Amino acid sequence: MRALLWLSGLFAVAVGVVIAARYNNGYVLLVLPPWRAEVSFNFAILLALAVFVIAYALVRIIIITVTMPAQVRAFQKRRSEIRARALFNEALVNFFEGRFGRAEKAAAAALKAGESPALSAMLAARAAHGMRAYATRDKYLAKSASADPAEDAMRFMAQAEMLLDERRYYDALDVLKRLPEKHTAALRLELRAQQMAMNWDRVLALIPQLEKRRVFERPVVAQLRRQAVIESLKRKAVDDKSLREYWDRLASEDRSDPRIAATAAQSFIALGGCEQAHKIVEEGLARQWDPALLANYSECLGTDVRQQLERAEKWLEQHPRDAVLLLVLGRLCAHQGLWGKARSYLEASLSIESTHSAHLDLGRLLEREGKPVEAAAAYQKALEVTLEQLKHHAGGRRRPVV
Repeated sequence: MRALLWLSGLFAVAVGVVIAARYNNGYVLLVLPPWRAEVSFNFAILLALAVFVIAYALVRIIIITVTMPAQVRAFQKRRSEIRARALFNEALVNFFEGRFGRAEKAAAAALKAGESPALSAMLAARAAHGMRAYATRDKYLAKSASADPAEDAMRFMAQAEMLLDERRYYDALDVLKRLPEKHTAALRLELRAQQMAMNWDRVLALIPQLEKRRVFERPVVAQLRRQAVIESLKRKAVDDKSLREYWDRLASEDRSDPRIAATAAQSFIALGGCEQAHKIVEEGLARQWDPALLANYSECLGTDVRQQLERAEKWLEQHPRDAVLLLVLGRLCAHQGLWGKARSYLEASLSIESTHSAHLDLGRLLEREGKPVEAAAAYQKALEVTLEQLKHHAGGRRRPVV
């Protein structure tokens, strides 16, 4: 429709020009001594238009000729940029598909073409890391640093993560220290590095920061804190004073955790602090009943066995079918020379749950009573239970006999 309107307009203008020229009798006199030329006004107009068109065409040709090299260079540059961007996109696709060899090759080509040098070098470094080509990876990291120093934070994060994959956690911590600001992802990397380095005090310092930023759910935070406290307790178990001071400094919520309390009790037992260990078990069970914590109550028996036995019998009123409690009672009675009661408790424990420890203690008791046949049967049963547990943990697999 628009073309039709333009065509109609041109015809109208042409008709108007023809009519105007028909009734135009003017002329133009051109004088250039000694020459004179007289032409009609219509011809003069046409001649002027022709001169203008020719001049305009000549000027355009000259401009195009002069600017042609620059336009060619710009065209080649645009084509190179398009090719480099295509290489970079190809490297990204291959990297996320797990084709690290192709990704490295495409990223190296994009880097050579000048497409986002820092990003291309980093992508090539990650691809090389995926192929465990660590020397090549480090070369790309160096190129990334020289390409754009403003992207140092990106390089430090990637380098720290890759170093952690190599289990070079101390090197990763050194790299993380160079970050101008530790955001959430950096704190997570540091937590991982500190765990691998077993710097449990630093782990405990990082957990509240990550909890505040809602990085982990509460059960995960509790698990992380529990592990850090347990490992710290093991580290402090070099002497009774250090261990006691650390235990006393712990928050009440940590001390009330059964697994932490069990670790503390085992640590005190290893150092000969039997009374403190039994106290920890008693306080922990008063807050929350836990068989794993209770199992430490019959270890490192000293002068307070009678009181322990009385307290354990009171617990039995509340937990009459607890196999661990019955086993503990059997051991306490055996220590006091109450052989009949000890055997009753051990057999009651085995009737609820067949365990290696209960069978072994029963065998020792029977052997002490001068019943070698029954003791041997108990030892045999303890061995069978142990082998069954090993088989279960091994997934039913056994080494072939050579």
